[in-house]
Amino acid sequence: QVQLVESGGGLVQAGGSLRLSCAASARTFSSAAMGWFRQALGKEREFVAAMARSGRSTYYADSVKGRFTFSRDNAKNTVYLQMNSLKPEDTALYYCAARDAVGSYYYIYAYDYDYWGQGTQVTVSS
Repeated sequence: QVQLVESGGGLVQAGGSLRLSCAASARTFSSAAMGWFRQALGKEREFVAAMARSGRSTYYADSVKGRFTFSRDNAKNTVYLQMNSLKPEDTALYYCAARDAVGSYYYIYAYDYDYWGQGTQVTVSS
């Protein structure tokens, strides 16, 4: 069974920073394109950021571009989402996702992903 485990969420004031982590099982990580999504209360899940298997290609939602940075540490089988200049509208449950992939493709739709973590809550107070 593939496992993704997110951590790093919490409560932060507007303008602050958080770093989310997603630890993946080795079999997943070595061949996976990765993504971050979020779901605010009462809203649909939305795309945040994506990274190709190679790690050389990333893509961000316009709402987070310039504030969030997606990175991966292959030695630790972990991806990170560094979130700076947080806004109250960033409040949501954040999910890590993975799918088998090749090359430099990244995926921005939830239905493209096969594996999901349990989510970590991010709350930004005004």
